[in-house]
Amino acid sequence: MTALERAWYRPRSWSLLLAPLAWLFSSVARRRRRWLQARQESLRLPVVVVGNITVGGTGKTPLIIALVKALQARGYRPGVISRGYGGTAPSYPFMVTRHSDPAHCGDEPLLIAISCDCPVVVDPDRLRAARHLESHGDCEIILSDDGLQHYRLPRNLEIIVVDGDRVLGNGWCLPAGPLREPAARLREADFAIVNGGNAVLDHPRQYRMFLQPLRFRRLNGNEIRSPDNPPGDSVNAVAGIGNPTRFARTLASLGLAVKLHPFPDHHRFVASELVFNDGRPVILTAKDAVKCHDLSAPDLWVLDVAATLENSGLNTLVEAIENLVTEL
Repeated sequence: MTALERAWYRPRSWSLLLAPLAWLFSSVARRRRRWLQARQESLRLPVVVVGNITVGGTGKTPLIIALVKALQARGYRPGVISRGYGGTAPSYPFMVTRHSDPAHCGDEPLLIAISCDCPVVVDPDRLRAARHLESHGDCEIILSDDGLQHYRLPRNLEIIVVDGDRVLGNGWCLPAGPLREPAARLREADFAIVNGGNAVLDHPRQYRMFLQPLRFRRLNGNEIRSPDNPPGDSVNAVAGIGNPTRFARTLASLGLAVKLHPFPDHHRFVASELVFNDGRPVILTAKDAVKCHDLSAPDLWVLDVAATLENSGLNTLVEAIENLVTEL
């Protein structure tokens, strides 16, 4: 995390000197939104956008995976579109399979394709990705992993995910704070999801989300262990995600002594970054693991997690999406 990013999450810091630029950014963002919304084109399938209003990861992808699996369990055929951040495809739109190279599609789309066995399309132009999914995806509903500010993309339902630890930072727009849009934008979404922490948002329909540990699995092997039978009592935790500290806390909640090795979100690892020569196993997030299968490093494990929502929140979201499909 850079010095500027650290400043965003303090109540008062030197980043507030950038307030005039934040006002300008906010004004430009509003005008851009109105301009793009006035030029939106229609799609045949309903679109659900799962996004955020802050810079950085908030836990959208685990929620997307949970929604896709819940829809599949009800007999629906969802598809997913994504920017494919961290990857550069040979051409766009790019259809992702479980065998795709993460250098082409990015880590999150590949994780979704592997986890859900559903059609996934990446394209910087999310409208073009959605049209490709309509034509080639054999699906009934499109979920957009991020893309809240991609206003060329029409949407029927918006779900905003907020990091429950960092929340909205100091509440200022870029560059004085971490917001992509003013905080008031949060209330315009259909649902707000708080990933961990104890924050309470200014939104009438909010649910708290938790990432439930499912299993440890050896990265290149068949060994599986339950969360209460970890590969070691003391571990190296490697995380190239939006909030690496949350991953360390999850491991600590399982009774492990954790040494955290944080990396930037979407980091592309090399083998030497996973070797610590201290006799402790290395635990990766599932998102990072999809990029590390070909790396020759010893004793690599993955902690798989699943998103769960309090108060039957997942059922509420799925029923709202189901209503979109049945209204077609």
